[in-house]
Amino acid sequence: VQLQASGGGLVQAGDSLRLSCAASGRGFSSYTMGWFRQAPGKEREFLSAISWYGGSTDYADSVKGRFTISRDNTRNTLFLQMSSLKPEDTAVYYCAASSNVFERFPTGYQYWGQGTQVTVSS
Repeated sequence: VQLQASGGGLVQAGDSLRLSCAASGRGFSSYTMGWFRQAPGKEREFLSAISWYGGSTDYADSVKGRFTISRDNTRNTLFLQMSSLKPEDTAVYYCAASSNVFERFPTGYQYWGQGTQVTVSS
């Protein structure tokens, strides 16, 4: 499966933003999907994951209550709705696909999108 993330941009603190991840190829609906981010000089950080059918989700404490993950298997698309954005949310955001049941570690994801930059100004 090939993944393409989009929707990043420059926003102000407190704003909202929705990221999308379009999948092409076969099998999107069978993968656990996840969102990660990476800020300069930092390791890639898990944000959220969603099961193949969308019924189960997982969030990092840093984004719980502010970010919402969802998917539309009919459109082969993954979403991340981000609200109450903070300057520390500034990073490149990546979507990824995993054949594991649920996964927080980047090494557990087999396919990655190219990343989309999110910059939050104070």
